[in-house]
Amino acid sequence: MSCRQTHSADKSRATLYEDVTARIICELEQGIVPWVRPWGSGKEESAIGLPRNAATGRSYSGINILILWGRLFDAGYPSQHWLTFRQAAALGGTVRKGEHGVGICYADRFVPKDRRTQSQGNASSALGEASEPQAVAFLRRYTVFNIAQCDGLPDHCHGAPSPLPEREIMPEAEALARATLADIRHGGDEAYYECERDYIQLPPQPAFFDQINYYRTLFHELGHWTGHGSRLKRDQTGGFGSKAYASEELVAEMTAAFVCATLSISPTVRHADYIGNWIDVLRGDNRAIFHAASKASRAADLLLGFRAPPPASTEHEAPDGQEV
Repeated sequence: MSCRQTHSADKSRATLYEDVTARIICELEQGIVPWVRPWGSGKEESAIGLPRNAATGRSYSGINILILWGRLFDAGYPSQHWLTFRQAAALGGTVRKGEHGVGICYADRFVPKDRRTQSQGNASSALGEASEPQAVAFLRRYTVFNIAQCDGLPDHCHGAPSPLPEREIMPEAEALARATLADIRHGGDEAYYECERDYIQLPPQPAFFDQINYYRTLFHELGHWTGHGSRLKRDQTGGFGSKAYASEELVAEMTAAFVCATLSISPTVRHADYIGNWIDVLRGDNRAIFHAASKASRAADLLLGFRAPPPASTEHEAPDGQEV
């Protein structure tokens, strides 16, 4: 890759970070938290859940969840399923004329040709070991469409999410919390994660004005729990009002949103008191929301990994790129 090509790629990547960050700052300034309740307020009743690729069945992750939830919220699409123009065509469908897609991000790594050559030339050490070439990260965007923007897709692309149970006690959420073996204590009127002693404190569920919000708070604190040094080892040393504190709160908030969406839980709370801190963090670093969303996806994956495994599938999915 030439110097000019490298500069162009860096500029494109910077523009992508800036575009996404500016969009989220704009929403926060309007009091909209893009990872909280991105359903049920559009033209139609939008589906609860994480966005998925309709062709492969894979969930999107990281910043792409926020981007797709934002479009879902604005347009009021009834489905969380998305695909590219080519995927729609391959399934026998088509994107309707005049429909506009949404750009999401794809991250990967490659080794430039000159580095591969250099690595091969550095022959081996006395032990016969060759040095590893250094890979370069790249970020690009591609366009997807909601299946509501398409015609002629097969029925399996329109899978409906599971409805919310009538009871406020959510058995799957309770089972997941138990399976983590986290030390979860109840009592008092505060919710927090005690990092040094590695336990979670929550008010009893009946103390919540809307009891469904107990689960959002539970998974927020479990989000912090995943960052402990024995798990995902995130920086949890920041004091209230610091950049590190605000960044960790972003991760925990999005972790709760991702887990609740997966379990079809629709909380009703928003944490407006943190919005100012989040805006400051995002304005200071146009990559902060990408990093926080990526960490939140890893935290949610860790928590959801405690669920009982689903029945084995006989279908084979095509390999996909790593989400940001």
